[in-house]
Amino acid sequence: MTASTTASTTVAAAADLLTYVGKSLGTSRWRDITQPDVDQFAKATGDEQWIHVDVERAKTGPFGGTIAHGYLTLSLIAPLFDDVLKVENLGMGVNYGLNKTRFPAPVPVGSRVRLSATVANAEEIKGGVQIVASITIEREGGDKPVCIAEAVLRYYN
Repeated sequence: MTASTTASTTVAAAADLLTYVGKSLGTSRWRDITQPDVDQFAKATGDEQWIHVDVERAKTGPFGGTIAHGYLTLSLIAPLFDDVLKVENLGMGVNYGLNKTRFPAPVPVGSRVRLSATVANAEEIKGGVQIVASITIEREGGDKPVCIAEAVLRYYN
């Protein structure tokens, strides 16, 4: 995986996000989903269900192979979102939570995913700005998104 060097959208300050409601922030780079990533996530979370970690058994399972955990897919919001938004002159940014999270389709190991985001809401908060970003993570060649969520993010001056 290669880190992105420039974001799709760059704003000079958190307050600039107040003008982005309804606007697309862009689309991230593609991210490979590998079996070692899935295995490491399984060990870290204790969710070592065979559909994620048993390659041979999963071949005869409902997905024809191992699949990434939904929460692994969800956790990719953080690194992939960095590809779509950079806030300059920032004191600190925090993930404040999620709304309406769904996993409409599985992510087979060996596939690639990417994120697209739109600012659904933005409001001033004490010391900064809070946005709600409508996030869609898609799988390359897939016919349905693999994750849909609203990420609540806070940017402090």
